[in-house]
Amino acid sequence: MTKIGIIICNRYHTCAGGKCLRALRNREGAFARYEGEEVELVGFTTCGGCPGGNVEYAPAEMKRNGAEVIHLATGLVVGYPPCPHLDAFCAFIPARYQLEVVIGTHPIPQNYYLTHQRLGTWQTAGWQERIQQVLTDEPTRLAYD
Repeated sequence: MTKIGIIICNRYHTCAGGKCLRALRNREGAFARYEGEEVELVGFTTCGGCPGGNVEYAPAEMKRNGAEVIHLATGLVVGYPPCPHLDAFCAFIPARYQLEVVIGTHPIPQNYYLTHQRLGTWQTAGWQERIQQVLTDEPTRLAYD
């Protein structure tokens, strides 16, 4: 069984986690990597707001609860602007807590996809790599609108 934690962007602090939990249950988006495996969610919290102060401490509690992987929620890449601290989080968590970090949870919703396509946000190779696990086909994106 793989135990995971999810860190969401603080601007979505009232999010009930519905899209993330549906994607986890259905093994969609970044959770497709767990197809055929048992997964347990052992933590769900916000980054604490810019510059992400909660990222310094929340993974410790998640690790004490058995987390092996931390998912940085899709909201960190689809919000506007996307999280400017994403690369720092991806470097810090493994260095400090020896936990794997995955960018993304649920598939990118179509409305965000279209907006970021118009803005050209994800045109660079770096962004294409960051969103690869949550960039799905149009019917799936529409299902997450």
